[in-house]
Amino acid sequence: MSKKPSFPYQPLLLRITHNFQGLFVILAIITAFWTYNTYDGRWGKIFLPDWQEIEGIHGTFGLFSLLIFPFFVIYVIHRGEKKLIQSNSFNQLKLINKPIWWYTLHRYINTSIIFVLTFALFTGKMMDEEWLPRGELNHIWYTLHLISWLIIVFNIALHILMSVKIGGYPLILSMIMNYSASDKDTLFFLNYSKIHNDNSTSMEHEASHNHVIKLLTENLTKNWGKIIREEWQKLPTHFKLLEIFLLLIIISAWLISAFK
Repeated sequence: MSKKPSFPYQPLLLRITHNFQGLFVILAIITAFWTYNTYDGRWGKIFLPDWQEIEGIHGTFGLFSLLIFPFFVIYVIHRGEKKLIQSNSFNQLKLINKPIWWYTLHRYINTSIIFVLTFALFTGKMMDEEWLPRGELNHIWYTLHLISWLIIVFNIALHILMSVKIGGYPLILSMIMNYSASDKDTLFFLNYSKIHNDNSTSMEHEASHNHVIKLLTENLTKNWGKIIREEWQKLPTHFKLLEIFLLLIIISAWLISAFK
């Protein structure tokens, strides 16, 4: 009798942020090429109809990607940091063809995707939606945005290939369909044991689910500053710098586009 394949568990919030971020990025990539095919085509075209509205659709998917990106960055750095470059990653690259070498390559690619996506989102935010309809194809931000398209396609391909290499199809599917009872801990408003202090032993007897949510909200409101400080203190220095850098880039993209 064949044994049912086991799937590595991926945290619920990682699946949510990763999958939505990935979905909108892939849709932005597809519509970006269609936009290039419609308005540019200097380096080759394919048989797609010229669709004037495609630029606005691409911008919408780009905007969704930009809105999700800060939450994705914060979660990955604070809860998925083991999937990113570590302080000893450079030395591990010397162990060629050993399992840790492949895992280290995967971490480098994961980290590079975050930087490339930041670059793509920033350059896209610097563009003017009227440039392409007016035939203005020589703006530096448009050129950089095209370059970011090429780099991010390459990095996503490497990301998928490396995921298959180190985990096979179970790892790929675990990001989509592997749900566990542990997800209830992530949905913290259902985790009653974390809401009360020690003197609140009758939590299981509370009649109203709304009361549970109210208690949790009050608890988080009172302690949010402490939670943020503790989370920040736990981060290694290079992750602190990475988080600050990426968030500053995204904030500056919004500010510059608002005033330009």
